[in-house]
Amino acid sequence: MSTISNEDFLFAAEEDAKAEVTESSLEPWRVLIVDDDKEVHTVTTLALNGLQVLNRKLTFFHAYSAKEALQFLAKNTDIALVLLDVVMESDDAGLMAVQRIREDLQQEELRIILRTGQPGYAPEEKVIKQYDINDYKTKTELTRGKLVTSIIAAIRSYQQIRTINQSRRGLTKIITAAASLLEHQSLHQFSEGVLTQISSLIGLPAEGVVCAQIEDDGSATERIYVLGAAGEYAPYIKSELNRIDNEDIIQRVQQCLESRQHVFSSESTVLYLGSKQHKAAVYIKTNQVIPEHIQQLIELFLTNISTGYENAALFQQLKHAAYTDSLTKMPNRNEFIQLLQQTRNFDAENKVVVLIDIDHFADINDGLGHDVGNELLIAVAMRLTNKFGMQSELARLGADVFGLIGYVETLSINAINATFEEPFLVAEYRLQLTVNIGLCRLQDIDSKGLSILKYVTIALNRAKKSLTANYQYYLPEMEQQMATRLAILRKLSQDFSQQKLQLWYQPQVSLQTKKIVGVEALLRWPQDNGEFISPAVFIPLAEYSGLIVEIGDWVLQQACLHIKQMTGLGFAIRIAINVSVQQFRTHSFVQSVIDAINYYEINAQQLEIEITESILMDDPEAMVAALLELKSIGVNIAIDDFGIGFSSLSYIQKLPLDRIKIDRSFVANITSSSDEVIVETIIRLGKKLNLATIAEGVEDEAQQQALINLGCDEMQGFYYAKPMPEQELLALLNKQN
Repeated sequence: MSTISNEDFLFAAEEDAKAEVTESSLEPWRVLIVDDDKEVHTVTTLALNGLQVLNRKLTFFHAYSAKEALQFLAKNTDIALVLLDVVMESDDAGLMAVQRIREDLQQEELRIILRTGQPGYAPEEKVIKQYDINDYKTKTELTRGKLVTSIIAAIRSYQQIRTINQSRRGLTKIITAAASLLEHQSLHQFSEGVLTQISSLIGLPAEGVVCAQIEDDGSATERIYVLGAAGEYAPYIKSELNRIDNEDIIQRVQQCLESRQHVFSSESTVLYLGSKQHKAAVYIKTNQVIPEHIQQLIELFLTNISTGYENAALFQQLKHAAYTDSLTKMPNRNEFIQLLQQTRNFDAENKVVVLIDIDHFADINDGLGHDVGNELLIAVAMRLTNKFGMQSELARLGADVFGLIGYVETLSINAINATFEEPFLVAEYRLQLTVNIGLCRLQDIDSKGLSILKYVTIALNRAKKSLTANYQYYLPEMEQQMATRLAILRKLSQDFSQQKLQLWYQPQVSLQTKKIVGVEALLRWPQDNGEFISPAVFIPLAEYSGLIVEIGDWVLQQACLHIKQMTGLGFAIRIAINVSVQQFRTHSFVQSVIDAINYYEINAQQLEIEITESILMDDPEAMVAALLELKSIGVNIAIDDFGIGFSSLSYIQKLPLDRIKIDRSFVANITSSSDEVIVETIIRLGKKLNLATIAEGVEDEAQQQALINLGCDEMQGFYYAKPMPEQELLALLNKQN
């Protein structure tokens, strides 16, 4: 332990060493005084009070033994200078402390001034060199002026060593950071990495935001987005900058983007990053002006990562295009699926997903043009956003389909329908829209986003087919029904390719001669167990899938083949085949009929094409033209299920018809006065148009007699014969002869 008297103590009368005394806002230098004499602590603190070195004040910390000093330094790595007594717990406690500081604590930057009151314990020169001691003074020679001079020299040395080390570490970080950041394709990940690395260069905790104008459309602050954030700003990632309630940040970021220059202040640092096409601003809360050498390091860092930012920005543009609807700027189907997954995983309670489909949107596009259609979609998107955007997620999934995710009470049927009550003003048009709505409660299902979208699409399709309501909630049994239909469709396709389908025939009989004058070809689908799947089940599925076109062509070929075979056997009767809307729409249909007739070398008058009123109304002008071409080669034309559709008599007159088929629903009740009148009207219309009439579904003598009395020409039904395979038909024809 060292002892000193007042007259021996530090500060004899001497002119003070000059030092800077201006006020500074910079962080003070941290100085640790280590001495077992409390009076030394007091006098040193008083003597150095108000001293500034390099425009920064001093702040003092105290330890009263080497052990206590080492414990303090182990927890505090930002000490600039240690005033260390040599003799404390032991004669060499100070020297041992120096060794521990340098070797164990690995604190190479802090400076050490050894002081001793006992000159005999002065360390040897090799010890000073070995342990990097900045200065050594006996307390008797250490006047205030000499102490100030030693402190100034030591702190300057500390600053220089620290700057060199920071530069070295900074360069290492730049190389490492640039390499890692170039690997980040996500602009958000890249931005957060930039923020972290720059904060590391400065030596501060990451506290700030990286902002950019994703779409440079000439707008200002409201179009600036937060790409990355750290600290208290982390909640604002991916949101607009103006959501941050800090006008200073907004102004400085905007200033940086507009000027394309760094903005340094005592509170913050805003750094410019990017090119003319992709510009960003990195705001970091520093509470001080960044030293010039650090600024140079940061600029070097930004230069190194500029290419990485350009690549990340370009990737983000591609990602933006992949997940954003280009017309409405809403999330698209891909993003909606991700939103569904996130909501289902973390916030499904009382949430519902909704699909809204605009009725007859294609007619608007066709009738008013695609420009009007696009404006209408934008208007719908804006109205949905204004009504539900604050509480719900919105997206555009397809041409005229919008998706919403939100609370059940918000996205109610009444609220959605009310949104479309007012017409949409588009160009000079007032367009009144109706919609179909599919809904699915998220908490009732446990599936991934794509599956959820499938469920709500099933509900939407049910709503579109409903005759009573424009909405439908998803129910689990709907999926089972859909799965059953798909299984039937797969089996149908397989069996058709294996030629398992059959063509049966139901006779058509003249009511005058009671002889078979024709047959209707009917599809049959036998199963391995001997049963048959009803055409009412598989024909709609075949039409839905488009398989009906292939099946229809096969039916045409089989009918022509059987006409040839029966003609060879002496039975010159006609065969009627049904044609679907999809089959008739194909450009090659008429030619396929002509080719089949020519290939099998049959009389075209023995082939009859049956069309429904739905085919007629699909595209009347085109249908009439196609039928006229068929009629010109001799093919018979019949209109099926007459009277239950929405036929226009003006088109009926134009059609090259040979026969009208009276629907079985009228024949079933022909003995009642009302239906008898309808059948009589159809028969009279046929006679006026010089068309034959044939009644379907005749099941008893009374119905047959009523038709004879009304003047009907032909009949078809179970009363005479059920549908049968070709061989049974041939046997019946032989028996008739």
